[in-house]
Amino acid sequence: MALVLNGVLIAIVAHGLIGISLVWDKVLLEQPATKNLLAYVFWLGAISIFGLVLIGFGFTMPSLSMAGLALTAGVLDLVASYFYYAALKAGEASEELAAMGGFAPVATALIAIPLLNRPIGGELAGFTLMTIGGFVMFFAEKQPLRKMLPLIVLASTGFGLTAVLQKIVFDHTSFVSGYVFFTIGTTVGALAMLIPPSWRRQIFEHSEEASPRSRFWYMVNRFLAGLGSFLVVFAISRTTPALVAAISGVRYVIIFIGAYGITRMRPQWFREDFRRWPLTAKLAGTLFVVAGLVLVGLHAGHAGGPR
Repeated sequence: MALVLNGVLIAIVAHGLIGISLVWDKVLLEQPATKNLLAYVFWLGAISIFGLVLIGFGFTMPSLSMAGLALTAGVLDLVASYFYYAALKAGEASEELAAMGGFAPVATALIAIPLLNRPIGGELAGFTLMTIGGFVMFFAEKQPLRKMLPLIVLASTGFGLTAVLQKIVFDHTSFVSGYVFFTIGTTVGALAMLIPPSWRRQIFEHSEEASPRSRFWYMVNRFLAGLGSFLVVFAISRTTPALVAAISGVRYVIIFIGAYGITRMRPQWFREDFRRWPLTAKLAGTLFVVAGLVLVGLHAGHAGGPR
């Protein structure tokens, strides 16, 4: 049971699931029926309301300050998601998501330093290697840097602040109580997207235009992503946010493999650049991520028990 509840192991499984869903997201965002970004992000936030099912599993009312922090984290998560998917739509999946693997852990650690007692959690070597891996994979291609970088920085900062706020909440209340208010915040953020008339029109028009098949696969993918996101939040409750962000390198390894396979076998879905230099750089970045994971796993094993 201690192994199952280990924050590092939970984070690895979580980011693996999210990696699969993000390759799927890239395919969906290339399709006319599901390519509108506002509609995509709105439904991403709206379906988080299902997190309220946890109320029956040990929910207790937290203090007003902790409830407010959890709500704020939920809204910030949706804002960060908008910039995240905007960057995914603007560039290549393996590049943009690998860039997040570099920027997000650094942003999270910098935000955590003044707010948490253990911003990285003692796994500095593994954290560093995984972060370097993300940057190496990002700089495999320089062309989309100017277009993608502002979106990536905004998304990384938003996710970093979200994770640190979540950790503060979980340090002062139970996981269930904090997560329920977090999902309420995300849902409120989604509903707020309906306030501007032009946004509301785009959301409902594009949702109605989508075929039943497109809606079905979108919802299946949202379930997969939702499960991964839930496990990420659970991992944050068990270990440090910066380390969970660094372990996101797992999703970039899966995305790299998935993007390569789709480019070779289903280029009509989307195509990425895998010439000699980009391929070599992305492989090197993957090795950094794997090496970092090994170090973190060894450190967690020596420490023993859940973190």
